[in-house]
Parts: sequence; structure tokens; C-alpha cells
Amino acid sequence: MGRLLYDLGRVDEKTRIANERGSSKAGKSSFSWAWELDGTIEERESRGITMDIALQSLTTPHRQVTILDAPGHKDFIPNMISGASQADCALLVVDAGTGEFEAGFDRGGQTREHLLLVRSLGVSQVIVAVNKLDQVNWDQSRFEEICGLLRAFLVQSGYPSSKSSFIPVSAMLGVNLINCTGPNALGLSKWYKGPTLVDLLDTLEPPTRDIASPLRMPISNVFRGQSSGTAVTGRICGGVVQVGERLRVLPGDESALVRLIDVEEQSVPWAAAGTNAILYLTSIDSIHLSIGSVLCPLSDIVPLATVFTARIIVFDIQLPITTGASIELFHHSRDVPATISKLIATLDRASGVVMKKNPRVLTKGTSAEVEISLRVGTLSSPISSARPIPLESFSVNKDMGRILVRRGGETISAGESSASYL
Repeated sequence: MGRLLYDLGRVDEKTRIANERGSSKAGKSSFSWAWELDGTIEERESRGITMDIALQSLTTPHRQVTILDAPGHKDFIPNMISGASQADCALLVVDAGTGEFEAGFDRGGQTREHLLLVRSLGVSQVIVAVNKLDQVNWDQSRFEEICGLLRAFLVQSGYPSSKSSFIPVSAMLGVNLINCTGPNALGLSKWYKGPTLVDLLDTLEPPTRDIASPLRMPISNVFRGQSSGTAVTGRICGGVVQVGERLRVLPGDESALVRLIDVEEQSVPWAAAGTNAILYLTSIDSIHLSIGSVLCPLSDIVPLATVFTARIIVFDIQLPITTGASIELFHHSRDVPATISKLIATLDRASGVVMKKNPRVLTKGTSAEVEISLRVGTLSSPISSARPIPLESFSVNKDMGRILVRRGGETISAGESSASYL
């Protein structure tokens, strides 16, 4: 993404040279473009990988695109989920190098898990950029092999084929990002006559925004503004927020006043559903604001739940899900310990009709209705009961009703809440 931002004029020459010199000095010269979005010392030098969500923006002829650069490493899947939960579309970058693509796509690979996670969080549009194709001499058969494998998996995972695109690129050389010309592109231009990456970004379909519903804004980050007090970031999942409005923070009993709203580094009087915004808040101590909390109107607060029912689809797992299974529940930027407290029924995946009540286990590929109960994190915790989380039924607010379930470092299912109660 760093090279694309540079080619579009979003990164100036001074910054590019500084990143190039810094990455070379750290012994990671090939990471110079990544340094535009990987800003921490740990990301740049210690680990050399993306660890947290980075926010940037770019403009195409017909679209204003907000980029959420998410981690690809399995150690940082929770951060990836936080970013994906704020996305409308996905840009998946895969390595065309021999053995590199296979390592990510084979069973247990991160390519598969990322695609499943993103689709489970409601994203249906995906662009697959097959990168580093220059390293295999712009081999058309290698590109088509990767596309064939991914195309079948995308359809199997629920992505509409009409909303999936594939494109060959070389980010390091800048080939087919905004144009496919010049000496570096000769090998590709012999057989590829399709759109560039910017062309595909320019044709993405903006989803319908739910601006008529009550405001719902899950907090993805909390920080101290330079001169404007406490600030929170997040994607608005419904409704509209205005400067001067007083909002409730859930869970908890606190409220805050919206002093300023920033969108794309511009101060605005209001922001609507679908917007990634920064809200500067007053009349509240930052101790009462945490990642995963939800901002909502005083008059129409989001429900809280410690126990709820959900309809889930079980992924390709080896160990079946049973009653009492300990899990990690993900909802937007919040992840909490929970338990599958009851297996209510298995369902027909197409119609949702009950196939069997009170099943003993759930195996891979099963669609089911289950009861999930939040639990206290540790046995030594002084808190005797689990703290409720803000959660709405999927039928009321789709973004607020989606959940992911992980166990032992593996995503085992995803679904939507159907009813909740304390």
C-alpha cells in the first residue's frame, strides 16, 4: 500500500527517502514501502511485520477510499478482526513466489482464515492482488493457477463471483498499480490487458448506509488529543452523530459531550453511518472509555448482554464443538472469554429450518443455533460475574449483530446474534 500511496501523491518524496534510509539502516531495505503504514519501532525493526491497524486514505477519479491496513500474521488476528469489522471491501495481497502462496493457502494458512473472517464480518467485495509476479518472470500460468485456487475458495466461502476481482501486480516496481507501462511492465503487458489496481478500486460499490437507525459507534481506539482532550476512533455502524451531542458510553453509566469530529483529517459538523471518524469528547474521564465500548444516544441505548443466542456456521475444524466448550468471543474490537452454554439446534444452511434439536456436537460445515454465555476471565478474578457487552440482534443492526468465535488460536465459527438477555 505504501507504493500505491506514493504513486497517488499521498506520500511525499521527503518521507519516501526517509523511509528508504531508515529501513536500509535497520537492515530491512525491502520493507521501505511498508514503513509508510508500519509506524512503530516494533513493527519496523523488532518484528518487521504489521501488528496493528493503520489508517490512511486515497482518492480515485470516482471514490474516496479509507484504507485500514490490517496485520496478516497469526499472532495479531485480534487486531485484524478489529480492522476487518470496520471494512466495506477487502483488498487481499498474496505472494506469487513459489511456495509462498501455498504456505498461506494450505490448510491452517492465514490466507484462508483472513478470507473467512472478512466474509463473516459482512464484506462481500474482494480484490485479490497477486503480488511479486515479477519474481516468477510474469508467468501467466502461475497467475492463473493462483486465481483458480482462490476463485473456488471464494465461492465456497460465500463471496459472490461477480464481486471478486483478480489482478497481477508488482508493488516494489510499481507495475499495474496506477498504470501498466514502462520497461518494468513489458513482461506483464505481453499477456495482460485488463484494469489496474486503481481502476478496480474506482469501481467498488459503496454499500447502503443505515442513517435512519439510532447511533451506534463501537470504539476501536482511545487516545489523548494534543489540545482537544480525550479522543476515540471507530466506524459508525448506524445513525448520525453531531458536534454538541451528548452520548452514552456502554457498558457503564457515563456520558460524554462531542466537542469535535474529524473525518479524513478534516473537521466536520456531523458524521453518518459507514464513516471512520475521530470524536473528541469532553465531560468524561478517559478511564471510562475503553476499546470495545459503544457510543449511543441517551434516549436509545444499545442493549447489554451476558447471555445470548446466535446462529453460527462452523468452519473447517478438527475438534467438534460441544456444550460447555470454552471460546473467545469477538465483537468488533472487543474480545471476551465465553462458553457455548447450550447447543439448541442444527439448521438447514439454505432455509434455516431446524434439522435436529439439542444435538450432542457440532462438526465442520454445520449451521446451528447456540446459546453463548460470557464468563469471568480468570478463576482468581475478584469479579464474581461476567461484565455484559453491548450487543444487538442481527435483524435490528447487522453490523452490531455479527460475532466471531475462536478457540486455541483458530477461528472455529462465525454468525449473528438472534436474541440477547442479561
